[in-house]
Amino acid sequence: MQANYIAGQWLNGVSERPNINPSDTEDLVGHYAQADAAQAEEAIAAAHAAAPAWGLSSPQMRADALDKIGSEIQARREELGQMLAREEGKTLPEAIGEVGRAAAIFKFFAQEALRVRGDKLASVRPGIEIEVTREPLGVVGIITPWNFPIAIPAWKIAPALAYGNTVVFKPAELVPGSAWLLADIISRAGLPAGVFNLVMGPGSVVGQALLDDRRVAGISFTGSQATGQRVALAAVKRGAKFQLEMGGKNPLVVLADADLEQAVNCAIQGGFYSTGQRCTASSRIIVERSIYTRFAEHMTELTRALRVGHALKAQTQIGPVVDASQLQQDLDYIAIARQEGARLLAGGELLTLERPGHYLAPALFGDCDNAMRHCQEEIFGPVLSLIPCDSYEHGLKLANDTPFGLSSGICTSSLKHASHFKRNSQAGMVMVNCPTAGVDYHVPFGGRKGSSYGPREQGSYAAEFFTSVKTSYIQA
Repeated sequence: MQANYIAGQWLNGVSERPNINPSDTEDLVGHYAQADAAQAEEAIAAAHAAAPAWGLSSPQMRADALDKIGSEIQARREELGQMLAREEGKTLPEAIGEVGRAAAIFKFFAQEALRVRGDKLASVRPGIEIEVTREPLGVVGIITPWNFPIAIPAWKIAPALAYGNTVVFKPAELVPGSAWLLADIISRAGLPAGVFNLVMGPGSVVGQALLDDRRVAGISFTGSQATGQRVALAAVKRGAKFQLEMGGKNPLVVLADADLEQAVNCAIQGGFYSTGQRCTASSRIIVERSIYTRFAEHMTELTRALRVGHALKAQTQIGPVVDASQLQQDLDYIAIARQEGARLLAGGELLTLERPGHYLAPALFGDCDNAMRHCQEEIFGPVLSLIPCDSYEHGLKLANDTPFGLSSGICTSSLKHASHFKRNSQAGMVMVNCPTAGVDYHVPFGGRKGSSYGPREQGSYAAEFFTSVKTSYIQA
């Protein structure tokens, strides 16, 4: 059994949980410890005890530790990629790419640790000087989802440590293998005991402990809207800082002047790759009527040609759905779309392959109405909806007609429309002639409306969440 990491020690949990490969449900990846509330409290206590000294530690010490973590992740990217693909179902090239991104994130924040900026200003009162500085929050609880099991933990843990916070990390129950390997690497980076803690276990136990404990000064959460709302309520109740990323229903608008081949590829990559299990995936493809038929025909052809298979096989383009529960949710929404009158153009059926797994043929629906339920609710699977629009203005209106606002895209050769869309799209991230999924690690990540709440993640903007601003007045 792979253990939890608390106060610099590897500790067995009160029980264990099997980790099953979604590409082959007869393949047991391993057994992983499950903590109870007492063990979660032990981790919080360790982080709280370590926080004062770590918060005052040398920036060079923090930079060296993060750089070491990044170097080991990069050196072991094939091994970590294999684990990620095996437990989550992402194809091996995508998995190795995600691991490389995690390494780059740690390297980036190693340098950010040396660039914590402040201000020195003159007072309006004679003889007084003002300093504005940033200080760590203290203990930060980090709760991550299953769809990016090493990149999302990296872009939360790295800035937390870089800015002098201590960490209690609770990964998603479905993907403990990637989290454990990351913790194993962090455990050898030279951090003092208690600065970083891994506590695997149910959200109702470990997550709740992080929400309820007043020693946890901040919560960074990525997951569902329903859980995010519970995080927010608990944090507000006791005055903790919180940061929420909660999904999307992202549009890709395709205008008549777009390069058709490029636009279809943007839709395929953004909507179906990673099995559609990305909060930035484009699930609503809004196409101008004059090219709608041609676009739908080409999209249908390419969708049917996608190769679904075992995540570790070289020819696979689309891996399995992560587990039986998510697969059933996808099937339920496919049934809902049919009932709503959407026309199934391709896929949507279960696939039986060499090994038993959660395989689903990517589903493409045509002639959809944006008001349909499957066009408004996040499915989080390989299910795309084609929605016709009358003009650019109509397409923009449909794109913004959603309770979410994470990522959006437009395919066009018009600088006028591209510029207008960038300014008027109600999303935190906008893509022009590229997929809505796929972002850089050194710039802000986050959305608007129901997608996000609180300061942005990633890049130098991460300091807004992981630090607290202090204003000091000095009279000589």
